[in-house]
Amino acid sequence: MPAGQSTPESCHGTLWHTERVLCLRWVISRRYLPMNNWMPIRLHGRYHELAPNLVPMDYKRDPGVTVPMQLIINMPELKENPFKERIVQAFSEDGEGNLSFNDFVDMFSVLSETAPRELKAVYAFKVYDFNTDNFICKSDLEQTLNKLTKEELTEEEVMLVCEKVIDEADMDADGKLGFADFENMISKAPDFLSTFHIRI
Repeated sequence: MPAGQSTPESCHGTLWHTERVLCLRWVISRRYLPMNNWMPIRLHGRYHELAPNLVPMDYKRDPGVTVPMQLIINMPELKENPFKERIVQAFSEDGEGNLSFNDFVDMFSVLSETAPRELKAVYAFKVYDFNTDNFICKSDLEQTLNKLTKEELTEEEVMLVCEKVIDEADMDADGKLGFADFENMISKAPDFLSTFHIRI
């Protein structure tokens, strides 16, 4: 901590009791956020702010608590994102969009600017797989395109774009995109995942 800078007020009291737990999880599995001494505590502070009536300041007291999706998607970092519900669901262990603190850390880790492209691709695929069948089919592409364009394209235009994407990216000609197809497609579009990040 720089000389003369005081310890953040949020780090006093019961939060100090959770520091070792948060830092241990951070070191084991969260490698992609900018590292500094206060990042785990900062993330827990943000998580607590979302639902102070649900989330205890002492993380060890109730590590199984989850915050409802509606509160997560209203965070400034996600609020304007057309895929905010899908993003949160992709990181939700319960599949309903509720995030535990571990899910919350996962989300910010993967969506950090320093996370590897390969890892981002895995979660981007989950976001665009609306029907969760482990493929991106035409109906998934239609929903993706409608969200991206705010439904400003005609139905015919949407169908034409979706068909073109399938034609160009479907390497095994099964009419849908598996993860390998998807990964190959975005490898040819360097900027495709450049905005797949949020900052805290």
